[in-house]
Amino acid sequence: MNRTVVASIVGGVALLSLWSAFYTVSETEQVVVTQFGQPIGTATSEPGLHVKLPFVQDVNVFDKRWLEWDGNATQVPTRDKKYIWVDTYARWRIADPLRFFQRLRDERGAQSRLDDIIDGETRNVIASHNLIEVVRSSNRTFEQGEEAQDVLEAEETREVQHGRDKITRLVLARASQVMPEYGIELVDVQIQRVNYVDTVQAKVFDRMISERKRIGDRHRSEGQGKSAEIRGKKERELKRIESEAYRKTQEIMGKADAEAAAIYSSAYGHDPELFRFVRTLSTYRDTIDKETWLVLSTDAEAFRYLRSSSAASSPAPVRR
Repeated sequence: MNRTVVASIVGGVALLSLWSAFYTVSETEQVVVTQFGQPIGTATSEPGLHVKLPFVQDVNVFDKRWLEWDGNATQVPTRDKKYIWVDTYARWRIADPLRFFQRLRDERGAQSRLDDIIDGETRNVIASHNLIEVVRSSNRTFEQGEEAQDVLEAEETREVQHGRDKITRLVLARASQVMPEYGIELVDVQIQRVNYVDTVQAKVFDRMISERKRIGDRHRSEGQGKSAEIRGKKERELKRIESEAYRKTQEIMGKADAEAAAIYSSAYGHDPELFRFVRTLSTYRDTIDKETWLVLSTDAEAFRYLRSSSAASSPAPVRR
């Protein structure tokens, strides 16, 4: 029984030792083997099954692929004393696993070191260039219109010497110089956002609001001018129509009066006495009512028919 137990224990230890003596490396991994915390030999990057000393040696696995670094937004002054927030990102990989392990140990240490190096170089490069170099990549003419004047209107006259692309390449070149001593290869650095600090941003927003109000006032003024022009045209057209209508009315009335005069003249020619009588009656109707007083001489033309028609009706009151 004791021999069986001992044999089982020995077999288990042997199997465990055999199991811990092997390790695998995938296509996306690279390994540094350490013994009591110190690296042994060179790094292993060939995928497959590998051997190490059981229980004594440890396997430290590192990623072989390109990794992401996303920095924090930092406040940076430009050469022309404009304070801005700059947010950058980069792509890197572990090029020398052994050196990487000796200097940084793991990816967390690498991220911290990248923060220091890339942020520092970004600050140095931007501080030596004007704001226009950071936000523009070429001297392409600003698009005409009010929108081109709200944020960078003071920058339009400046000529871009480098531009954002060359600035990011300069940051990449400077940061890459110190990366090999950490076993890191830096492949790309980009600026993903540039923004004004809060105090300057408030002034920019106020200027944008003022600009928009100015544009709105101009549009309203143009609209009011157009409205006045339309109303003026309408009034002129209305007066023209009224004048034309009045002219036509006067022409019609003139023709009617002429025809009436012709009719009266024809009637007068046929019976002058009847014509005088009818006109006299028309005059009576238009000038005399129950409240009217007339002062006439006995030989007045109007009194002649009143005197001769006394048998038919009573004449109007007459004062002599």
